[in-house]
Amino acid sequence: MNEVLFRPDIKLEDQIADILQALMEGNTIVLIEGLSESFLFGNRNVEKRSIDNPDTERVIRGPREGFIESLQSNLALLRYRLQTTDFRIKSMKVGRLTKTNVALCYIEGIADPRLVEEVKDRVEAIDIDSIADSGYIEQFIEDNHMSPFPQIQNTERPDKAVSAMLEGKVVLLSDGSPFALIAPAVFAQFFQTVEDYTERFIMGSLLRLLRILSLTFALFFPSFYVAIIAFNPELIPTDFAMAIASGRAGVPIPTVMEVLFMEVAMEVLREATVRLPQQVGGALSIVGVLVIGQAAVEAGFVNPITVVVIALTTIGSFATPAYNAAIALRMLRFPVVILSGMFGLIGLMFGFILIMNHILSLKSFGVPYLTPVVPGDFQGMKDTVIRMPLWKMPKRPGQFHPKNQDRLGEDVIAEFNQEPSNPLDLQAGYKRWDKTNGVSQKDNNDPNSDYNRK
Repeated sequence: MNEVLFRPDIKLEDQIADILQALMEGNTIVLIEGLSESFLFGNRNVEKRSIDNPDTERVIRGPREGFIESLQSNLALLRYRLQTTDFRIKSMKVGRLTKTNVALCYIEGIADPRLVEEVKDRVEAIDIDSIADSGYIEQFIEDNHMSPFPQIQNTERPDKAVSAMLEGKVVLLSDGSPFALIAPAVFAQFFQTVEDYTERFIMGSLLRLLRILSLTFALFFPSFYVAIIAFNPELIPTDFAMAIASGRAGVPIPTVMEVLFMEVAMEVLREATVRLPQQVGGALSIVGVLVIGQAAVEAGFVNPITVVVIALTTIGSFATPAYNAAIALRMLRFPVVILSGMFGLIGLMFGFILIMNHILSLKSFGVPYLTPVVPGDFQGMKDTVIRMPLWKMPKRPGQFHPKNQDRLGEDVIAEFNQEPSNPLDLQAGYKRWDKTNGVSQKDNNDPNSDYNRK
């Protein structure tokens, strides 16, 4: 090892099980007669795709790198952004047959050690033949297995994973999967994107408000439409009520069945679009919507206004950044529509109360799902519905119990609390922070300078 075998990734091993496992992973084993230990060369070479723009989380402004299937490449992407000695990686093997490498990543001094140990214990307790993707791990370690709402966030973006670790969370990476798991997760973070932080806070807050509005729109607009048409038509303005009545003339089925039929048709069309090749999927989505909607209206099967309502609802569901959170909203839309069709606005409110009661009961690794709203946390609320300026958020969110809560230095906070400085201001004597800006300097060689003329 010291004089002949010049390789950086060589080690000695005397356990037969570890030697066989290294051989199965594609490494080279050298056995020499008379030696009780073998040489392990880490020359495993697996073909992998290049690092590219993530498909599920595209942004206009932000990094264009995404995780790939290689665990070592994914760890290198994290290390590229976290060049600190506090970055920690705990390696584990999960799966009796696949022996999948799993890496638990966190920042020492920020992440709560109790959270790190809890995540590690849950992963090590998994006893299954195969771990083909990080989604297998997610299903084993989440708190409530029957809830439609995801309690662990997944992402393809290294910058998003690093931001989560800087807030005190932990990140799980699985070999063979391009998705990282972020734990714990709360409801608000499923509707936040990278652009909320790379853009100025006014634009980021506006985009976030639009997403929250589209979330409410996608979940409750069909139910509200059914409740108003079926039970409370007196709440509709007269001219609009006449338009709805003329559109429903000849429609043989109730409004609730009409909405459910169109919802099911849109879900089937959306699933077919996802499974088709990329070159055909876009054409099918446009042609399918136009053909199905127009044919259903002309056949007198649905009301034209119902088609508009379902189209707006579908567009609103597309505005949700997280795919698994959008699926939860699409699932819950059906029972709420049925309740509204049975009891009107009372059924709509009852469905809303049931959903809120379920969300309030959820926890992710002990963190309430609706934090920082319930229970309230002032520092966390600065980055929930709207995003405050970065210099107005000097502390990390308290709901994740970070060991080090300071995110900004005191000097930066003090500077941003003062008036802005303009070094090109030509007003002589303008002072700020004990410095003079815009004062003309003496130039003895130039008789026409401002200083000499004065």
